[in-house]
Amino acid sequence: MSETQFKNGNKAGKAGRPKGATDKKNKLLKEMILDALEGVGGVDYLQKRATDPKTAGAFLGLIGKVLPMTIVGDADNPIAITTIERVIVRPKNTNA
Repeated sequence: MSETQFKNGNKAGKAGRPKGATDKKNKLLKEMILDALEGVGGVDYLQKRATDPKTAGAFLGLIGKVLPMTIVGDADNPIAITTIERVIVRPKNTNA
């Protein structure tokens, strides 16, 4: 090892990979996953997994991993949040 490698002021190697950049192995792995998905049917395959009760949970887990955690709206067009409430009214028992 060089004597100057760890001396103060030596900035070599401090920058590292830029924030958000993926390393070669992660990039290759993502490409392989996308190729495999395309090979089994792409969107059609995912739709089948989403609607199959046996695999719907895994599909929702995947969605939770790939969707952003924060949604940012536009000041001029804010995100509209709609709540749909379903009320079930049971008829009174008239046979009593």
